[in-house]
Amino acid sequence: MNFDLTAEQKMLQDQVRKFAEAELAPVAPEIDKSGQFPWENIKKCAKQGLLGIIVPEKYGGAGLDFVSLAIAIEEISRVCATTGVIVAVNNSLCTYPILTFGTEEQKQKYLPLLCSGEKIGAIGITEPNAGSDVAGMETTARLDGDYYILNGTKRFITNGTEAGIFIVFGYTNKELKHKGMSAFIVERGTPGFTLGKHEDLMGIRASGNCELIFEDCKIPRENLLGKEGEGFKICMNTLDVSRVDIGAQAVGIAQAALEAAIKYSKERKAFGQPICEFEMIQSMLAEMATQIHAARLMVYYAGFCKDKGMPRFSKESAMAKYFAANMAVDVTRKAVQIFGGYGYTKDYVVERLYRDAKILELYEGTSEIQKIVIARELLK
Repeated sequence: MNFDLTAEQKMLQDQVRKFAEAELAPVAPEIDKSGQFPWENIKKCAKQGLLGIIVPEKYGGAGLDFVSLAIAIEEISRVCATTGVIVAVNNSLCTYPILTFGTEEQKQKYLPLLCSGEKIGAIGITEPNAGSDVAGMETTARLDGDYYILNGTKRFITNGTEAGIFIVFGYTNKELKHKGMSAFIVERGTPGFTLGKHEDLMGIRASGNCELIFEDCKIPRENLLGKEGEGFKICMNTLDVSRVDIGAQAVGIAQAALEAAIKYSKERKAFGQPICEFEMIQSMLAEMATQIHAARLMVYYAGFCKDKGMPRFSKESAMAKYFAANMAVDVTRKAVQIFGGYGYTKDYVVERLYRDAKILELYEGTSEIQKIVIARELLK
């Protein structure tokens, strides 16, 4: 197997790295501190063509592949995990389902807005009483003439405070269980749709995470995404793609931690020599680098599977997300350990990276859920 990136992918990698280091890295600490949604970053990402990477050019996108999307998310997350997840959600959790399951009218109406950054996208899956158990959601949608009447609450919605376009899931027929779930495109400002609690998060603090509240919210019938009853299929298919992005985010965060740890270990002296000369530190750095390398290969392979048209790559995407998320938490923890007491202060980036990494084991399906997905695929 050829592990080389294509010339186009290498060019994108170089472009995004230079852009991220010049434009995103300098403001990342302040974004984390303030918790304010980084609209300026998002506008800059839009100008770079990073908000619609997999969307065809005719809809305003870059028309690239899923490995390219992973590369971009990795490079952005390497300097600012908050911006990384905002861009990932817009690409994988909003533009992707519209591109894949939407009508031509829906694609023409919404994709150019999402690719240009005029609107930011979000997805409404998680609820107060239904997180890992997607089929346990309580949101309902009742057809009434030309409208669906949507009722329910979604929680922990990334981009929620700022998004203009949402993909929202609810039951049109609860008796059919997961086969009675449907998906809808919901626009900000729709009557009956309001925002609830804005979450004060441990990491990725400026990602606009909040509640979505639907009280007799009237959704035009033409905003049904796919067909009635296809919501669960759309949700699972979308999560397969998104998990590749989250794996890429994990690689980016961990890579930043490794680079910071290497630099610090060369500068910090103890017992008369740089701490990088101690075998214990070298052992930790070697472990970190190996973990990152393995995770990157798994993430790129999962993207490769999607690009090759595999009808389902649930196992590969779940493996990539599971391994990369756990890896990032472990690598950032080791980086803090190498920094010693200084690593526990906000004076050094590893403290922020450690906080940002933890969410990777939770969203887009917890690590425990990924193991269930993997096991079920193995036992088929």
